[in-house]
Amino acid sequence: MTSKRRRLAEHRKACGFSQEEFAEAVGVDRSTVQRWENGKTDPQPWQRPKIAKVLDITAGTLDTLLIPDTYAPPQLPNTWLAVTPPASDDEFDAYELARRVGASDVGKETLRRLENAFDELAMKYPVSPPQELLERVRKHSAYVAQLMTERMTLAEQRRLYIVGGWFQLLGATLHIDLSQDHAATARLQTAATLARHAEFREIEAWCYETDAWRVLTDGDYSRALQLSQVAQQLAPAGSSVAIQATAQEGRARARLGERAETYDAIKRVQQMSGALTPRKRKEHHYQYDPSKSLAYTATTLAWVGDPTAETYAREVIARLAPANDIHKWPRRVASANIDLALTLLGGERLDEACDTAQRAILSGRIVPSNYWRALEVVKAVEARQLPEAPDLREAYQGLTALEIQPQQ
Repeated sequence: MTSKRRRLAEHRKACGFSQEEFAEAVGVDRSTVQRWENGKTDPQPWQRPKIAKVLDITAGTLDTLLIPDTYAPPQLPNTWLAVTPPASDDEFDAYELARRVGASDVGKETLRRLENAFDELAMKYPVSPPQELLERVRKHSAYVAQLMTERMTLAEQRRLYIVGGWFQLLGATLHIDLSQDHAATARLQTAATLARHAEFREIEAWCYETDAWRVLTDGDYSRALQLSQVAQQLAPAGSSVAIQATAQEGRARARLGERAETYDAIKRVQQMSGALTPRKRKEHHYQYDPSKSLAYTATTLAWVGDPTAETYAREVIARLAPANDIHKWPRRVASANIDLALTLLGGERLDEACDTAQRAILSGRIVPSNYWRALEVVKAVEARQLPEAPDLREAYQGLTALEIQPQQ
């Protein structure tokens, strides 16, 4: 039996929202709000920061509003039937079977599989379309949220919070790639909250590093610098996120024109990454590989106007580009070609610069969050009134026409 949440409904009305208006502000259906207020369902963890923001209340106050009018401890489900995903979803059926084998309602095997699933998705990130990967992240995030209502040990709870934080962080990164800022913010906030509950500072540091990249793409270089420095303070010494945050610092300083500080950041990245052992497995987005420093150095030097960026960009392309098929490029190769084109323009090697930029744009490996970098090259070609400018502009317009709109 459910019990209504009159306090939530009354506060919503006091803020001047009808159920329909409140649902629109939070980004859900009206029926979802009705179920919240009827006590039939609870808001998911990643929805709560948005609800609190819309109602202009703290997370603690929201927790109070969500307590049913007549509170009774929830009954654990006797079977999985009430929450089973569609029968065709074999992956999650397998998770559930592993969960039933464990001693608790969650189980170490389920957690291990979720952790492996996250690693798999993080390794697919460099070569997969963001929207396609986001659908899988959504399913896993929903499954993690579902498990949070189950009985588990403290050790299992911490592991669940950590893997949930990783999925939220990857989801935020994909939303940024798709220029879906509101969803990215919500996921970053949820990832940071889960990380704090688990006392796992690495994920919290990644949240700041990821946000640094987002604001840098928006042109707020000073804010990007601040966020990258906070990420470095939170990051465990020598960790992947410590290196990545330092790389973001270098990028921000390059855009701010702080040449000496930019070179210092590049040097620190190279020193830290040089101490790492190269990975034998596929590239993992949240595990820094020494080869990544080549790509970040190429970008940073290109932005600061250093012609040696060409050497680094060409090495990235030589290492990672499979044969001559641009459609099989990992994302980093497309970015390296943009860096190379920008550097070639600076050296007045115009024909080669235009050809390089065109290949990068036509590869289909530039995500919306990086369109601005391609546009910089297009505008530079147009400013020189080169004959290739119309073709390059047409290729760029074709790229942006394919941009996936934010999900409602």
